[in-house]
Amino acid sequence: MSLAIVWLRQDLRLADHPALSAAARHHEHVLAVYIHAPEEEGDWAPGAATRWWLHHSLEHLNAQLHQRHGALHLRRGPSLQALRGLIEQTGADAVYWNRRYEPAAIERDATIKRALRDDGLHVASFDAALWRTPWQVKTQQGEPYRVFTPFWRNLRSQLGEEAPLPVPQPLHLASADAGVSLHELDLLPSIDWTGGLAEAWQPGETGAHEMLDIFADDALNAYASQRDVPARHGTSRLSPHLHFGEITPRQILARLRKVANDGRRKPAPDIEPYLRELGWREFAHHLLFHYPQTTHAPMNARFAEFPWSDDADARQRWQRGRTGIPIVDAGMRELWHTGWMHNRVRMIVASLLTKNLRQHWRQGAEWFWDTLVDADLANNTLGWQWVAGCGADAAPYFRIFNPVTQARKFDPDGAYIRRWVKELSGVSAPAIFAPWEQQGLNQRCGYPLPIVDLKTSRQKALDAYGTVKG
Repeated sequence: MSLAIVWLRQDLRLADHPALSAAARHHEHVLAVYIHAPEEEGDWAPGAATRWWLHHSLEHLNAQLHQRHGALHLRRGPSLQALRGLIEQTGADAVYWNRRYEPAAIERDATIKRALRDDGLHVASFDAALWRTPWQVKTQQGEPYRVFTPFWRNLRSQLGEEAPLPVPQPLHLASADAGVSLHELDLLPSIDWTGGLAEAWQPGETGAHEMLDIFADDALNAYASQRDVPARHGTSRLSPHLHFGEITPRQILARLRKVANDGRRKPAPDIEPYLRELGWREFAHHLLFHYPQTTHAPMNARFAEFPWSDDADARQRWQRGRTGIPIVDAGMRELWHTGWMHNRVRMIVASLLTKNLRQHWRQGAEWFWDTLVDADLANNTLGWQWVAGCGADAAPYFRIFNPVTQARKFDPDGAYIRRWVKELSGVSAPAIFAPWEQQGLNQRCGYPLPIVDLKTSRQKALDAYGTVKG
């Protein structure tokens, strides 16, 4: 009997799964395995919100496999040791997986592939998480891109009509002796702060496609005009599902093309603005693959000596949504409660931290890593370096988001702020955007005064950035 192990990682789905499809096509039985080895992630072991999502995504995948008379087999790392143990136990003659592109994962996977091949096994890895791998999109000179627009133009021209793979049929699932239970992985927090996460999300492949359906049927029509309005569900909210591989970019593209080609919808929705946003995700992985040092060092080397501040109290106020700047506090409280933050607001809160407060961008990246359910190393790195002005395709150093102006523009009636900053729930626009401008309003509401003067801190940031702009 030919048996293959499919090593699942950030591809927690059954459909459009190249590794699973190949294993089912070439072998009589398939053993689905997840190995928990956070120590193999280097400096970026999964944060608390990510672990919560992972627990529920694994639970959902196991239920899917049970419906097909199988189970998800869980093991603890080290990964090579766990795989070898399963091979010895089951007699597996092949191991398949889908590729990851983070620096630590690339190194680990290459080591395991060599070791298992030396053991005499057939080992194959597949591209599944991106439209195109980070090495498939190159400049005319064969170099990696550092600017998004030409990268996207090249990538967009490569997107063909490839249909997503169906769930393999037949799928004969093998079994192995008991490993560890899901609860033994200890992914859930010891203090239950995740009620808001459970209200906001449905981890798993089913939840991913339901979210895509909601977006395609509703928000897609007005995506270009509504995506920057945080009070509305104008975005897809698919980022955590993409991170865990519960859905693929190819599946999303196929679904949106179907909607765009539906002659019954007048006018036909323009899917290009949303596809461009998925292009940023691809660009982030492109950059991380070619410039792996950017998880901890600025891509623009001039910023290595930037005079960052180190104020633990300011950082804590920012983390807890107590800066006294309403749109910032709304975003940080949304993050704490739901594990997610609207992308426009992410830029606003990041700008305040790195520019007005002049805290190192890595401080923000580490907080997002621990609290975001869609904490993705490539996206997180690109986003923070972009706002800080030290990365590829970065915002110019002199672009400092004014949070009051941003709130007035993108939350014009203050609905988003009132939802998350309860102290200001009775304050209407325009006072809600800058309550300190109304004498005594902060005190009456029990809301803190601003952590920093926006005008003065902006100038100090410009002065500091002027020393490295070169």
